[in-house]
Amino acid sequence: MTPKRITHRINGKPWDGIPERAGEVFDPATGEVAGLVDFAGVAEVDAAVAAASTAFQSWRHASLTQRATVMFAFRELMNSRKRELTEIVTAEHGKVLSDAAGEVQRALEAVEFACGIPQLLKGGFSENASNRVDVYSIQQPLGVVGVISPFNFPAMVPLWFVPNAIACGNTVVLKPSEKDPSAANFLAELFAEAGLPDGVLNVVHGDKVAVDRILEHPDVRAVSFVGSTPIARYVYETGTRHGKRVQALGGAKNHMVVLPDADLDLAADAAVSAGFGSAGERCMAISVVVAVEPVGTELVARIQDRIANLRVGDGRRPACEMGPLVTGAHRDRVVSYVDAGVAAGASLVVDGRDHPIDASGSGFWLGPTLFDHVTPEMSVYTDEIFGPILAVVRVDGYDAAVELVNANPYGNGTAIFTNDGGAARRYQNEIEVGMVGVNVPIPVPVSYYSFGGWKDSLFGDSHAYGPHGVHFFTRTKVVTSRWLDPSHGGVNLGFPTLS
Repeated sequence: MTPKRITHRINGKPWDGIPERAGEVFDPATGEVAGLVDFAGVAEVDAAVAAASTAFQSWRHASLTQRATVMFAFRELMNSRKRELTEIVTAEHGKVLSDAAGEVQRALEAVEFACGIPQLLKGGFSENASNRVDVYSIQQPLGVVGVISPFNFPAMVPLWFVPNAIACGNTVVLKPSEKDPSAANFLAELFAEAGLPDGVLNVVHGDKVAVDRILEHPDVRAVSFVGSTPIARYVYETGTRHGKRVQALGGAKNHMVVLPDADLDLAADAAVSAGFGSAGERCMAISVVVAVEPVGTELVARIQDRIANLRVGDGRRPACEMGPLVTGAHRDRVVSYVDAGVAAGASLVVDGRDHPIDASGSGFWLGPTLFDHVTPEMSVYTDEIFGPILAVVRVDGYDAAVELVNANPYGNGTAIFTNDGGAARRYQNEIEVGMVGVNVPIPVPVSYYSFGGWKDSLFGDSHAYGPHGVHFFTRTKVVTSRWLDPSHGGVNLGFPTLS
């Protein structure tokens, strides 16, 4: 099979230049090279920013009705072709079709929120704040904004940002992950079909060279990023140093606390689905189960039983429940933590290296892996592994569980499983984490709230999508206005004080 070429989309059309560098895009289930993606240099990023800058001069003046019409049209096109988008995600990322379909559905919800932009951009108005003086606020777009998105949700994460940015009147340069870039191009094509003018959304592919140019370019006003904490910190510090507004969502080490009164079947089901769904390549995946004794032994046994029946294989096969990891290099890194956990003294209950695989070819496989008796100094606990490794930490009581979670440097998501409403209410109040689930293992907010963690999981003060998204992509302007009253012959009626 000849690998397909994947290139940039600049000013409404595919880039027709000759790339200086390119990267391989794999089919993770077979290990084969399925595509070659052009890597942008400074010149290509500059061309995309120039196209976006030109488009902004007219798009910023597009009526709210026009912007909403484009959003509604895009939503309908995406909904009608979501099967195609789902297959693109599975082919390059590896997650099973049902998981990819869930990603696309959550992305649609973010688009639907942006369809309400006329309501979302309503300002405030105070009549007669002083003697015949009115004061009102308006929200205006920033200009060209950059979006740098990760490999684990190649459709959903770009749509956390792009619809709100465009609906607010900005223009966008999107740099998706080079590991699975085709979904971004597909979305850009749908936006064009929906009537979005050329240059409003541009896609450039590549690596650090492209990222750095976006962060440094003087015409890029803001940057949205999702990725690991070290890179999020770098993006935030570099972008703000160049005068940009930046929201950088970082890594996670999400804990699921199971109290002794919890429904252990529900908790075990949740641990497996949230720990191993999408091969653990989720920023909201559960990677640590905190078993509050005396439930540890029984809970581990129930999780182990469910892992035995988990079908791992090619995501395009309907019966499969977990797919491969995204690349061979990432698989090897995750596998190294299995050896590290054993060496550190954790109990390897289930070794994912031995799990049966339903696939043909040499894909990037690691089955679900379960460690028990993990302690906080072990690397399987401290590091964001981003793979199908679940660590069980046992504690003696509720207070010890809260202390463990709050001591962790990450604060993205957490969950508590209990039938005690008082304990759940206390947990959601005391825990230092941005998103909390009560008997819900992956508490990703619905689209009309906003997504974001605390501590090392977020750099900046705005969360993603929802109301925070509209706030991030606009600037507030307050106008104080006084008109002379013709009934008084145009006489000045007084200095506009607020007293």
